[in-house]
Amino acid sequence: MMNHYLFELRCGVMTYAWGKIGADSEVAKLKASVDPTFKIDPTEKYAELWMGTHPNCPSYAVRKGKEDVALLDWIEANPDSLGQKVKDYFKMKLPFLFKVLSVRTSLSIQTHPNKADAEELFRKRPDLYKDDNHKPELAIALTPFVGLCGFRPITEIADYFQRIEELRNVVGPQLCVKLMTNSRSLTPQTHCEAMRATFSGLIEKEKETVKIELEKLVKKVQAMKKKGEDISPYVGDILLKLHEEFPGDAGAFAIYFLNVVRLQPGEAMFLRARIPHAYLSGDCMECMACSDNVVRAGLTFKYIDKHTLVSMLDYVGYPMNRMKFVGVEDVNDITVTSFHPADIVDFGVAKYEAPPKVKEFRMAPLQSASISIVIQGKGKASNSTLPDPIELRRGTVFFMAAMQEVTINLADEGMLLFRAYSTI
Repeated sequence: MMNHYLFELRCGVMTYAWGKIGADSEVAKLKASVDPTFKIDPTEKYAELWMGTHPNCPSYAVRKGKEDVALLDWIEANPDSLGQKVKDYFKMKLPFLFKVLSVRTSLSIQTHPNKADAEELFRKRPDLYKDDNHKPELAIALTPFVGLCGFRPITEIADYFQRIEELRNVVGPQLCVKLMTNSRSLTPQTHCEAMRATFSGLIEKEKETVKIELEKLVKKVQAMKKKGEDISPYVGDILLKLHEEFPGDAGAFAIYFLNVVRLQPGEAMFLRARIPHAYLSGDCMECMACSDNVVRAGLTFKYIDKHTLVSMLDYVGYPMNRMKFVGVEDVNDITVTSFHPADIVDFGVAKYEAPPKVKEFRMAPLQSASISIVIQGKGKASNSTLPDPIELRRGTVFFMAAMQEVTINLADEGMLLFRAYSTI
Protein backbone atom coordinates (compact mmCIF):
# COMPACT_ATOMS: atom_id res chain seq x y z
CA MET A 1 0.00 0.00 0.00
CA MET A 2 1.07 3.59 -0.66
CA ASN A 3 2.53 5.57 2.20
CA HIS A 4 1.55 8.98 0.84
CA TYR A 5 -1.78 10.65 1.44
CA LEU A 6 -2.43 12.53 -1.78
CA PHE A 7 -2.94 10.53 -4.96
CA GLU A 8 -4.76 10.49 -8.25
CA LEU A 9 -7.91 8.42 -8.68
CA ARG A 10 -9.03 6.43 -11.69
CA CYS A 11 -12.81 6.73 -11.84
CA GLY A 12 -15.51 4.92 -13.76
CA VAL A 13 -18.29 6.10 -16.05
CA MET A 14 -21.89 4.89 -16.00
CA THR A 15 -24.04 4.79 -19.14
CA TYR A 16 -27.80 5.18 -18.75
CA ALA A 17 -30.59 5.87 -21.24
CA TRP A 18 -30.94 9.48 -20.02
CA GLY A 19 -27.26 10.39 -20.49
CA LYS A 20 -25.91 12.80 -23.09
CA ILE A 21 -24.67 11.18 -26.28
CA GLY A 22 -21.03 10.95 -27.29
CA ALA A 23 -18.96 14.12 -27.12
CA ASP A 24 -21.99 16.16 -26.04
CA SER A 25 -21.51 14.61 -22.60
CA GLU A 26 -19.36 16.46 -20.07
CA VAL A 27 -18.88 13.11 -18.35
CA ALA A 28 -17.37 11.56 -21.48
CA LYS A 29 -15.13 14.56 -22.18
CA LEU A 30 -13.77 14.65 -18.63
CA LYS A 31 -13.00 10.92 -18.71
CA ALA A 32 -11.37 11.08 -22.14
CA SER A 33 -9.19 14.01 -21.06
CA VAL A 34 -7.33 11.91 -18.48
CA ASP A 35 -7.63 8.35 -19.78
CA PRO A 36 -5.91 7.67 -23.12
CA THR A 37 -7.55 4.23 -23.27
CA PHE A 38 -11.04 5.74 -23.12
CA LYS A 39 -12.45 6.41 -26.58
CA ILE A 40 -15.73 8.30 -26.83
CA ASP A 41 -18.37 6.29 -28.70
CA PRO A 42 -20.48 8.80 -30.67
CA THR A 43 -23.58 6.64 -30.11
CA GLU A 44 -23.16 5.91 -26.38
CA LYS A 45 -25.15 7.67 -23.65
CA TYR A 46 -22.64 8.81 -21.01
CA ALA A 47 -24.55 9.73 -17.86
CA GLU A 48 -22.38 9.72 -14.72
CA LEU A 49 -18.76 9.84 -13.55
CA TRP A 50 -18.48 8.29 -10.07
CA MET A 51 -15.86 9.27 -7.50
CA GLY A 52 -15.79 7.23 -4.31
CA THR A 53 -15.97 3.72 -2.89
CA HIS A 54 -19.46 2.63 -3.97
CA PRO A 55 -19.22 -1.02 -5.12
CA ASN A 56 -21.29 -0.39 -8.28
CA CYS A 57 -18.54 1.78 -9.76
CA PRO A 58 -15.53 2.02 -7.42
CA SER A 59 -12.60 4.40 -7.84
CA TYR A 60 -8.99 3.19 -7.82
CA ALA A 61 -5.84 4.79 -6.45
CA VAL A 62 -3.35 5.24 -9.29
CA ARG A 63 0.08 3.77 -8.53
CA LYS A 64 2.80 4.44 -11.09
CA GLY A 65 4.54 1.24 -12.11
CA LYS A 66 2.21 -0.88 -9.98
CA GLU A 67 -1.30 -2.23 -10.17
CA ASP A 68 -3.94 0.30 -9.14
CA VAL A 69 -5.64 -0.44 -5.82
CA ALA A 70 -9.33 0.05 -5.00
CA LEU A 71 -9.86 3.19 -2.93
CA LEU A 72 -12.04 1.15 -0.55
CA ASP A 73 -9.18 -1.27 0.09
CA TRP A 74 -6.72 1.59 0.60
CA ILE A 75 -9.02 3.25 3.14
CA GLU A 76 -9.54 -0.02 4.98
CA ALA A 77 -5.75 -0.34 5.27
CA ASN A 78 -5.40 3.34 6.24
CA PRO A 79 -8.57 4.19 8.23
CA ASP A 80 -6.95 7.17 9.95
CA SER A 81 -6.85 8.87 6.55
CA LEU A 82 -10.58 9.51 6.90
CA GLY A 83 -10.06 11.73 9.94
CA GLN A 84 -10.86 10.69 13.51
CA LYS A 85 -14.45 11.96 13.61
CA VAL A 86 -15.32 10.52 10.20
CA LYS A 87 -13.71 7.20 11.05
CA ASP A 88 -15.63 6.89 14.32
CA TYR A 89 -19.03 8.26 13.22
CA PHE A 90 -19.21 6.48 9.86
CA LYS A 91 -17.53 3.28 11.04
CA MET A 92 -14.41 3.56 8.90
CA LYS A 93 -16.36 4.25 5.68
CA LEU A 94 -16.18 7.17 3.26
CA PRO A 95 -19.64 8.70 3.84
CA PHE A 96 -20.25 10.39 0.48
CA LEU A 97 -20.39 9.65 -3.24
CA PHE A 98 -19.26 12.41 -5.61
CA LYS A 99 -20.43 12.52 -9.24
CA VAL A 100 -20.55 14.45 -12.48
CA LEU A 101 -23.88 14.09 -14.32
CA SER A 102 -24.72 14.78 -17.97
CA VAL A 103 -28.51 14.80 -18.37
CA ARG A 104 -30.14 14.63 -21.82
CA THR A 105 -33.57 13.23 -21.06
CA SER A 106 -35.38 13.55 -17.76
CA LEU A 107 -34.66 11.39 -14.74
CA SER A 108 -37.58 10.06 -12.72
CA ILE A 109 -39.56 12.24 -10.34
CA GLN A 110 -38.47 10.82 -7.02
CA THR A 111 -37.79 11.41 -3.37
CA HIS A 112 -35.45 9.92 -0.80
CA PRO A 113 -36.20 8.78 2.75
CA ASN A 114 -34.80 10.37 5.88
CA LYS A 115 -32.81 8.14 8.23
CA ALA A 116 -35.85 6.93 10.19
CA ASP A 117 -37.81 6.27 6.98
CA ALA A 118 -34.88 4.36 5.50
CA GLU A 119 -34.50 2.11 8.52
CA GLU A 120 -38.21 1.22 8.43
CA LEU A 121 -38.27 0.66 4.66
CA PHE A 122 -35.16 -1.53 4.82
CA ARG A 123 -36.73 -3.60 7.60
CA LYS A 124 -40.06 -4.04 5.78
CA ARG A 125 -38.98 -4.20 2.11
CA PRO A 126 -35.29 -5.09 1.76
CA ASP A 127 -36.08 -6.33 -1.77
CA LEU A 128 -36.84 -2.73 -2.82
CA TYR A 129 -34.83 -0.65 -0.35
CA LYS A 130 -31.31 -2.06 -0.16
CA ASP A 131 -29.88 -0.18 2.84
CA ASP A 132 -30.95 1.73 5.93
CA ASN A 133 -29.33 5.07 5.11
CA HIS A 134 -30.75 8.41 4.06
CA LYS A 135 -29.78 9.96 0.71
CA PRO A 136 -29.69 13.77 0.74
CA GLU A 137 -28.22 15.19 -2.48
CA LEU A 138 -26.64 18.45 -3.61
CA ALA A 139 -26.49 19.47 -7.28
CA ILE A 140 -24.25 22.30 -8.55
CA ALA A 141 -24.71 23.33 -12.19
CA LEU A 142 -21.78 23.14 -14.60
CA THR A 143 -23.90 24.23 -17.57
CA PRO A 144 -27.42 25.70 -17.64
CA PHE A 145 -29.37 23.09 -15.71
CA VAL A 146 -33.10 22.46 -15.27
CA GLY A 147 -34.78 20.42 -12.56
CA LEU A 148 -37.97 20.01 -10.56
CA CYS A 149 -37.67 20.52 -6.81
CA GLY A 150 -40.26 20.75 -4.04
CA PHE A 151 -43.94 21.64 -4.16
CA ARG A 152 -44.97 25.04 -5.45
CA PRO A 153 -46.83 27.44 -3.15
CA ILE A 154 -50.46 26.33 -3.01
CA THR A 155 -51.66 29.54 -4.70
CA GLU A 156 -49.61 28.70 -7.81
CA ILE A 157 -51.08 25.19 -7.98
CA ALA A 158 -54.58 26.63 -7.53
CA ASP A 159 -53.95 28.97 -10.44
CA TYR A 160 -52.99 26.04 -12.69
CA PHE A 161 -56.12 24.15 -11.60
CA GLN A 162 -58.21 27.19 -12.51
CA ARG A 163 -56.56 27.58 -15.91
CA ILE A 164 -55.99 24.01 -17.19
CA GLU A 165 -59.08 21.86 -17.74
CA GLU A 166 -57.07 18.74 -18.59
CA LEU A 167 -55.24 18.97 -15.25
CA ARG A 168 -58.57 19.21 -13.39
CA ASN A 169 -59.88 16.17 -15.25
CA VAL A 170 -56.87 14.08 -14.22
CA VAL A 171 -56.67 15.17 -10.57
CA GLY A 172 -60.44 15.17 -10.08
CA PRO A 173 -62.67 18.28 -10.13
CA GLN A 174 -63.80 17.93 -6.50
CA LEU A 175 -60.23 17.66 -5.21
CA CYS A 176 -59.23 20.66 -7.32
CA VAL A 177 -62.07 22.77 -5.94
CA LYS A 178 -61.09 21.79 -2.40
CA LEU A 179 -57.50 22.87 -2.97
CA MET A 180 -58.54 26.14 -4.60
CA THR A 181 -60.78 26.85 -1.60
CA ASN A 182 -58.09 25.85 0.91
CA SER A 183 -55.51 28.03 -0.88
CA ARG A 184 -57.26 31.02 0.70
CA SER A 185 -56.75 29.58 4.17
CA LEU A 186 -53.90 30.78 6.38
CA THR A 187 -53.46 27.36 8.01
CA PRO A 188 -50.36 25.47 6.76
CA GLN A 189 -51.78 22.11 7.78
CA THR A 190 -54.85 22.71 5.64
CA HIS A 191 -52.59 23.51 2.70
CA CYS A 192 -50.59 20.30 3.16
CA GLU A 193 -53.71 18.14 3.38
CA ALA A 194 -55.07 19.60 0.15
CA MET A 195 -51.71 19.20 -1.61
CA ARG A 196 -51.48 15.58 -0.53
CA ALA A 197 -55.02 14.80 -1.66
CA THR A 198 -54.58 16.35 -5.10
CA PHE A 199 -51.11 14.96 -5.78
CA SER A 200 -52.35 11.53 -4.71
CA GLY A 201 -55.25 11.99 -7.12
CA LEU A 202 -52.76 12.52 -9.94
CA ILE A 203 -50.51 9.58 -9.00
CA GLU A 204 -53.44 7.20 -8.52
CA LYS A 205 -55.36 8.15 -11.69
CA GLU A 206 -55.85 5.33 -14.18
CA LYS A 207 -53.34 5.46 -17.02
CA GLU A 208 -55.87 5.72 -19.85
CA THR A 209 -57.39 8.92 -18.45
CA VAL A 210 -53.94 10.41 -17.97
CA LYS A 211 -52.97 9.51 -21.54
CA ILE A 212 -56.12 11.03 -23.08
CA GLU A 213 -56.00 14.28 -21.11
CA LEU A 214 -52.26 14.69 -21.60
CA GLU A 215 -52.58 14.29 -25.36
CA LYS A 216 -55.33 16.94 -25.41
CA LEU A 217 -53.18 19.38 -23.46
CA VAL A 218 -50.08 18.70 -25.55
CA LYS A 219 -51.99 19.28 -28.80
CA LYS A 220 -53.27 22.60 -27.42
CA VAL A 221 -49.79 23.75 -26.45
CA GLN A 222 -48.28 22.56 -29.73
CA ALA A 223 -50.88 24.57 -31.65
CA MET A 224 -50.10 27.66 -29.57
CA LYS A 225 -46.38 27.21 -30.23
CA LYS A 226 -46.96 26.84 -33.97
CA LYS A 227 -48.84 30.14 -33.98
CA GLY A 228 -46.00 31.83 -32.11
CA GLU A 229 -48.09 32.29 -28.97
CA ASP A 230 -46.65 32.37 -25.45
CA ILE A 231 -46.71 28.84 -24.01
CA SER A 232 -45.09 29.76 -20.68
CA PRO A 233 -48.45 29.90 -18.82
CA TYR A 234 -48.59 26.12 -19.45
CA VAL A 235 -44.86 25.61 -18.70
CA GLY A 236 -44.96 24.56 -22.33
CA ASP A 237 -41.27 23.95 -22.95
CA ILE A 238 -41.08 21.43 -20.10
CA LEU A 239 -44.47 19.87 -20.88
CA LEU A 240 -43.54 19.12 -24.49
CA LYS A 241 -40.12 17.76 -23.49
CA LEU A 242 -41.57 15.37 -20.91
CA HIS A 243 -44.38 14.18 -23.17
CA GLU A 244 -41.89 13.43 -25.94
CA GLU A 245 -39.66 11.46 -23.57
CA PHE A 246 -42.42 9.68 -21.58
CA PRO A 247 -45.65 9.76 -23.62
CA GLY A 248 -48.76 9.45 -21.49
CA ASP A 249 -46.86 9.56 -18.17
CA ALA A 250 -48.61 11.27 -15.24
CA GLY A 251 -45.26 12.82 -14.37
CA ALA A 252 -45.78 15.38 -17.15
CA PHE A 253 -48.66 16.86 -15.11
CA ALA A 254 -46.38 17.06 -12.05
CA ILE A 255 -44.83 20.26 -13.44
CA TYR A 256 -47.97 22.05 -12.22
CA PHE A 257 -47.31 20.83 -8.67
CA LEU A 258 -43.51 21.14 -8.48
CA ASN A 259 -41.15 24.10 -8.85
CA VAL A 260 -39.24 24.31 -12.12
CA VAL A 261 -35.73 25.34 -11.04
CA ARG A 262 -33.39 26.76 -13.68
CA LEU A 263 -29.77 26.95 -12.53
CA GLN A 264 -26.93 28.86 -14.13
CA PRO A 265 -23.38 27.49 -13.80
CA GLY A 266 -22.28 27.68 -10.17
CA GLU A 267 -25.82 27.76 -8.78
CA ALA A 268 -27.01 24.85 -6.64
CA MET A 269 -30.05 23.11 -5.26
CA PHE A 270 -30.22 20.87 -2.20
CA LEU A 271 -32.50 17.84 -2.32
CA ARG A 272 -33.25 17.02 1.27
CA ALA A 273 -35.23 14.01 2.44
CA ARG A 274 -38.89 13.76 1.43
CA ILE A 275 -38.65 16.53 -1.17
CA PRO A 276 -39.92 15.47 -4.63
CA HIS A 277 -37.47 16.28 -7.40
CA ALA A 278 -36.21 15.39 -10.86
CA TYR A 279 -33.30 16.38 -13.07
CA LEU A 280 -34.48 17.38 -16.55
CA SER A 281 -31.44 18.61 -18.51
CA GLY A 282 -27.88 19.89 -18.23
CA ASP A 283 -24.55 18.98 -16.60
CA CYS A 284 -23.88 19.20 -12.87
CA MET A 285 -21.72 18.16 -9.97
CA GLU A 286 -23.63 15.99 -7.52
CA CYS A 287 -22.74 14.88 -4.01
CA MET A 288 -24.82 12.54 -1.86
CA ALA A 289 -24.81 10.29 1.14
CA CYS A 290 -23.98 6.68 0.30
CA SER A 291 -27.34 5.02 -0.31
CA ASP A 292 -29.41 3.57 -3.15
CA ASN A 293 -32.80 4.37 -1.59
CA VAL A 294 -35.14 5.95 -4.16
CA VAL A 295 -38.95 6.25 -4.04
CA ARG A 296 -40.24 7.06 -7.54
CA ALA A 297 -43.30 9.08 -8.57
CA GLY A 298 -43.21 9.22 -12.38
CA LEU A 299 -41.21 9.76 -15.59
CA THR A 300 -39.85 6.26 -15.25
CA PHE A 301 -40.33 2.72 -16.48
CA LYS A 302 -39.20 1.41 -13.10
CA TYR A 303 -41.37 0.43 -10.16
CA ILE A 304 -43.44 3.24 -8.56
CA ASP A 305 -44.19 2.61 -4.88
CA LYS A 306 -47.30 4.83 -4.77
CA HIS A 307 -48.31 4.18 -1.18
CA THR A 308 -44.84 4.85 0.23
CA LEU A 309 -44.44 7.91 -1.95
CA VAL A 310 -47.73 9.59 -1.00
CA SER A 311 -47.23 8.92 2.70
CA MET A 312 -43.62 10.10 2.74
CA LEU A 313 -43.57 13.40 0.82
CA ASP A 314 -43.14 16.82 2.39
CA TYR A 315 -46.19 18.72 1.09
CA VAL A 316 -45.12 22.17 2.26
CA GLY A 317 -45.12 24.58 -0.67
CA TYR A 318 -42.02 26.73 -1.22
CA PRO A 319 -41.32 29.59 -3.65
CA MET A 320 -38.95 28.56 -6.42
CA ASN A 321 -36.10 30.76 -5.14
CA ARG A 322 -36.18 28.87 -1.84
CA MET A 323 -35.19 25.73 -3.74
CA LYS A 324 -31.86 27.23 -4.75
CA PHE A 325 -29.08 26.57 -2.25
CA VAL A 326 -26.77 29.54 -1.85
CA GLY A 327 -23.14 28.81 -1.02
CA VAL A 328 -20.92 30.93 1.22
CA GLU A 329 -18.17 32.74 -0.70
CA ASP A 330 -14.68 33.44 0.61
CA VAL A 331 -13.02 35.84 -1.84
CA ASN A 332 -9.26 36.39 -1.80
CA ASP A 333 -6.82 35.71 -4.63
CA ILE A 334 -9.12 32.81 -5.44
CA THR A 335 -12.82 32.39 -4.67
CA VAL A 336 -13.86 29.41 -2.56
CA THR A 337 -17.61 28.82 -2.35
CA SER A 338 -18.72 26.35 0.33
CA PHE A 339 -21.99 24.44 0.08
CA HIS A 340 -22.79 23.00 3.52
CA PRO A 341 -26.43 21.88 3.93
CA ALA A 342 -27.60 22.33 7.51
CA ASP A 343 -27.88 19.18 9.65
CA ILE A 344 -26.09 17.06 7.02
CA VAL A 345 -22.69 15.76 8.10
CA ASP A 346 -22.22 13.18 5.34
CA PHE A 347 -20.93 15.74 2.87
CA GLY A 348 -20.17 19.29 1.89
CA VAL A 349 -18.76 20.64 -1.37
CA ALA A 350 -16.34 23.50 -2.02
CA LYS A 351 -15.91 25.17 -5.40
CA TYR A 352 -12.45 26.66 -6.05
CA GLU A 353 -12.18 29.33 -8.77
CA ALA A 354 -8.71 30.65 -9.57
CA PRO A 355 -8.42 33.43 -12.17
CA PRO A 356 -5.63 33.28 -14.81
CA LYS A 357 -3.47 35.79 -12.92
CA VAL A 358 -3.10 33.41 -9.93
CA LYS A 359 -0.08 31.13 -10.18
CA GLU A 360 -0.48 29.18 -6.93
CA PHE A 361 -3.06 28.49 -4.26
CA ARG A 362 -3.33 26.33 -1.19
CA MET A 363 -5.99 23.76 -0.35
CA ALA A 364 -6.24 23.89 3.41
CA PRO A 365 -6.23 20.72 5.50
CA LEU A 366 -9.63 19.43 6.65
CA GLN A 367 -10.62 17.08 9.45
CA SER A 368 -12.08 14.82 6.76
CA ALA A 369 -10.70 13.02 3.75
CA SER A 370 -11.73 14.66 0.49
CA ILE A 371 -12.05 13.96 -3.23
CA SER A 372 -11.46 16.71 -5.80
CA ILE A 373 -11.95 17.00 -9.56
CA VAL A 374 -10.53 19.56 -11.99
CA ILE A 375 -13.21 20.86 -14.37
CA GLN A 376 -11.10 23.53 -16.06
CA GLY A 377 -7.41 24.37 -16.05
CA LYS A 378 -3.97 22.77 -15.76
CA GLY A 379 -1.35 22.63 -13.05
CA LYS A 380 0.40 20.47 -10.48
CA ALA A 381 -0.59 19.33 -6.98
CA SER A 382 2.16 18.85 -4.43
CA ASN A 383 2.23 17.68 -0.84
CA SER A 384 4.85 16.83 1.76
CA THR A 385 4.12 13.10 1.44
CA LEU A 386 4.64 13.07 -2.36
CA PRO A 387 8.03 12.54 -4.01
CA ASP A 388 6.68 14.06 -7.26
CA PRO A 389 3.69 16.35 -7.89
CA ILE A 390 0.49 15.13 -9.53
CA GLU A 391 -0.13 16.52 -13.00
CA LEU A 392 -3.52 18.23 -13.06
CA ARG A 393 -5.66 18.77 -16.12
CA ARG A 394 -9.32 18.78 -17.00
CA GLY A 395 -10.85 15.59 -15.58
CA THR A 396 -8.11 14.81 -13.02
CA VAL A 397 -9.55 13.39 -9.79
CA PHE A 398 -7.49 13.13 -6.62
CA PHE A 399 -7.88 11.96 -3.03
CA MET A 400 -6.57 13.90 -0.02
CA ALA A 401 -6.37 12.29 3.40
CA ALA A 402 -7.56 14.25 6.43
CA MET A 403 -5.26 17.00 7.71
CA GLN A 404 -3.21 17.08 4.53
CA GLU A 405 -2.31 20.40 2.93
CA VAL A 406 -1.93 20.63 -0.84
CA THR A 407 -0.35 23.33 -2.96
CA ILE A 408 -1.69 23.82 -6.49
CA ASN A 409 0.69 25.41 -9.00
CA LEU A 410 -1.17 26.70 -12.05
CA ALA A 411 -0.53 27.25 -15.73
CA ASP A 412 -1.78 30.53 -17.23
CA GLU A 413 -5.46 29.68 -17.68
CA GLY A 414 -6.79 29.61 -14.10
CA MET A 415 -8.69 26.66 -12.62
CA LEU A 416 -12.16 25.48 -11.65
CA LEU A 417 -12.08 22.64 -9.13
CA PHE A 418 -14.67 20.99 -6.88
CA ARG A 419 -13.88 19.25 -3.59
CA ALA A 420 -16.18 16.94 -1.58
CA TYR A 421 -15.70 16.02 2.09
CA SER A 422 -17.58 15.23 5.29
CA THR A 423 -18.61 18.11 7.55
CA ILE A 424 -18.83 16.02 10.74
